[in-house]
Amino acid sequence: MKRIDLFPITTKIENERLSIAGHDLTNLAEQYGTPLYLYDRATLDAAALEYKSALASYYPAAASITYAGKAFLCLTLAQWTQSHSLTIDCTGEGEIGIAVAAGVPREKILVHGVNKSHADLKSAIKNAATIVVDNLSELHRIKDLFTTTSSPFPDLWLRLLPGVTVTTHHTHTQTGHHESKFGMTREELLNAANFCKENNLPIKGIHFHQGSNFRDPEPLIPAIEMALDLTKEIGFSGEWHFCPGGGWGVAYHEDELPQPLVESYVRGISEAVIEGCTLRGLDLPHLHLEPGRSLVARAGVAMYRVGAVKKRGDKTWLLTDGGMADNPRFALYGARYSCLTVSSPSGEGGERVSIAGPYCESGDIVIEDLLMPNVKEGDLIAIPVAGAYHLSMSSNYNGARKPAVLMLEEGQVLQMLRRETVADLLSKD
Repeated sequence: MKRIDLFPITTKIENERLSIAGHDLTNLAEQYGTPLYLYDRATLDAAALEYKSALASYYPAAASITYAGKAFLCLTLAQWTQSHSLTIDCTGEGEIGIAVAAGVPREKILVHGVNKSHADLKSAIKNAATIVVDNLSELHRIKDLFTTTSSPFPDLWLRLLPGVTVTTHHTHTQTGHHESKFGMTREELLNAANFCKENNLPIKGIHFHQGSNFRDPEPLIPAIEMALDLTKEIGFSGEWHFCPGGGWGVAYHEDELPQPLVESYVRGISEAVIEGCTLRGLDLPHLHLEPGRSLVARAGVAMYRVGAVKKRGDKTWLLTDGGMADNPRFALYGARYSCLTVSSPSGEGGERVSIAGPYCESGDIVIEDLLMPNVKEGDLIAIPVAGAYHLSMSSNYNGARKPAVLMLEEGQVLQMLRRETVADLLSKD
């Protein structure tokens, strides 16, 4: 498989220069500077439509797709979600505020969080249609607010800790195992359901999540079975909601190609839910999927400029102007990436290099041991699959100013976020 297959679907090599949606990346770097993040609208649209098509094919009842705000959220991206009628999963008051400012309607806002503050819950009750309850203590705080609010109260879903995980490349991306901080055990969830009934709280569904960036839907089935057993025991009446989480994987490196099939993920979940409900005599729920990174990761590209090339014995370092401040995923859990040079991207591999940023940390690494053509100081490199969990986890470490972010369409460049300045760093002092 070619490395270019990791890039957005509109990526081309024209006159030995990379372009996305018809825009020459060298020209964009000259105009907007680097580090620079690019999002391809066509790739975003295609991912959303692929999920909607699969659900229409395999699930006969009501179904919805939820965009994970934690992957990356700004006004433009929040507005994009509404062009496909997606729900936005918001964690806390800040993400809720972005969604509201973008004009996302109440019925399209769902609130997560493992330890929601009083302010988070007040904002959720005011602005969201659904709150996913993580623990019993939170439920008691919700009950106190329920008795004092005049707003329409959100539906409550209870988050199950199934004790079953999925295979991911690092334990930090697994959420469903017994030792996880997320959700409630079976016994805790039944206690929570009884508390809701006793206090007339609007309990409407069950949610769980087992991990992020996995490729095999099979481990979801035992958790689905457990959740459906609990659903029958609780005895939901009328329309009810079921969310088996998300986290479907994407290929970050050419060794991981081809891309995991969305169809196999959606089909596996749909068939398990339909069969499980039939066996238990349950009405089919409104099914919610949280695709996570697989909606947005491939649409994003990070562009850096090489400032120095260092030889250390057999090791060659390419030192760039971006790194862990805008993409901490290698430092957090050893994420693997690939890249191409922006000029002469089809050049043959010459040597193995490691790519690191400018920050004062040994963990400030983006890529290790990648075969690349001869890369010179001043060259531009483009790192694909940069659309999820880069900018949302970025920082101002070492006084880094967060990069500009562009949305690319044929014939149009929209600046979603401007580059931060030193004045921005000082604005809160």
